[in-house]
Amino acid sequence: MKYFSSFLLLLLFFFSSCKNNTETTKKIAHLYSFLKKENAPDKRVELFDIKFDFKNNQLVLTGETTTKKTLTILIDSLKKEAIDFKNKVRVLPDSAVGKTVYALGNNSVINIRSNPKHSAELGTQGLLGMELKVLDKKGDFYRVQTPDKYISWVDHGGITLLTSDELINWKEKIKIIYTNNSGYVYQEKNTAKGIVSDIVFGSILALKEESGDFFEVEYPDKRIGFIKKTEANYYNIWLKNISASEEHIEKAARTFIGFPYLWGGTSTKGLDCSGFTKTVYLKNGFIIPRDASQQITAGKIVDPNLEFKGLQKGDLLFFGTKATKDKKQRVTHVGIWLGNGKKEFIHSSGNVHLSSMDKNEPNYDKFNKNRYLGSRRYLGEKDALITNLKTTNSIKP
Repeated sequence: MKYFSSFLLLLLFFFSSCKNNTETTKKIAHLYSFLKKENAPDKRVELFDIKFDFKNNQLVLTGETTTKKTLTILIDSLKKEAIDFKNKVRVLPDSAVGKTVYALGNNSVINIRSNPKHSAELGTQGLLGMELKVLDKKGDFYRVQTPDKYISWVDHGGITLLTSDELINWKEKIKIIYTNNSGYVYQEKNTAKGIVSDIVFGSILALKEESGDFFEVEYPDKRIGFIKKTEANYYNIWLKNISASEEHIEKAARTFIGFPYLWGGTSTKGLDCSGFTKTVYLKNGFIIPRDASQQITAGKIVDPNLEFKGLQKGDLLFFGTKATKDKKQRVTHVGIWLGNGKKEFIHSSGNVHLSSMDKNEPNYDKFNKNRYLGSRRYLGEKDALITNLKTTNSIKP
């Protein structure tokens, strides 16, 4: 790792001046912070939470991490300095989840929360059939990582746990994707005979067989149901037919006009601002970062002078608090530029609607114009933070 050498130099410098355990602990904590900042700065996508303490004159490391490589650097550094320590750091996933290190969303929408309790803040959502990595377990909640790398907690009722072999078996099945914004899976090939569950755009189910005007499908928990063919498609055909373009971004965005704002929402049941942009891009075959503060780090910078010039339909516009001498820039909102001669953008705020940056338009948005931070272009850009589903073998909606 490129920061390993500089880390060791810092380690040597600090330990040369340590006089007691308390001072050593403080120095190690400082070095740990350096390592975390360089290799796991965003706890939403990578965990590196470690505590240091002395017990019986021995340094004890506790905590948890999802980056074994970074922990190894820290441990090797301590060994190099001949420090007596005991490593009790959990590398996730571990024995808490056993062999079931994967899961699939089992409800139309699964609510993924900031902490392992139902009253915790909604951080994001998953969809039916979404592949998840399982990292940890506390009570009836599992800590999972979504395809956009977001780490948070989901209750056991929302998922079906899988071993590696079971996930492979699931991947090998022919899949159906639900393409309408919302609808139902029926018990029989007759919409009047009752439903198995509701379903939303992006849901993935295994195909049993085609049956008349319906797809017979299988849920992750083995339930069987029927979806209208007019509301779904073979996943591989859907993906093949996607042609991401400025026009298709606008078309997808407009299908959500009037949909309610929901903090943490990334589904057609409710969308926060970045959940909206994320879902629009999913409709065009892309997985993009979860939060607005993450989305602004991806793609190509456009309109650097903040003049609403050089923008193309589909560009993401970011808003928030501008940087000062004392504080960093804070991104709190995002929308999608449409232009259309009216300087319009579409965003989820209260509900999904169109606003304008032109003071002569009736939907002029003075509030957001005054807190405009810049824009990013995703279409046509190659970026490690933007996953093009056409170029990946895994089904990750």
